[in-house]
Amino acid sequence: MPNRSSKKKKRPRDPSQLAKSVVDDATNENPEPEPDDGKNPAAVALGRLGGLKGGKARAKALTKEERSEIAKKAAKARWGKKKKNK
Repeated sequence: MPNRSSKKKKRPRDPSQLAKSVVDDATNENPEPEPDDGKNPAAVALGRLGGLKGGKARAKALTKEERSEIAKKAAKARWGKKKKNK
């Protein structure tokens, strides 16, 4: 079974390390360190800002015909997959 992505702490696969991890969690001996993903918080905020307005800005820039073509292509891709499975 594949690992599921989540924000929870990942468990080690090695049985010995897993056992130690479970004991440490149960006894609360190892407090979780602050996650430092190495990303600049200002850059993350700026990227999120662009992502929030990107779709609206793109839709505003497209003509009605372009939006229609994109929608037709998406519908064909979505419904085309279902017909192939039957």
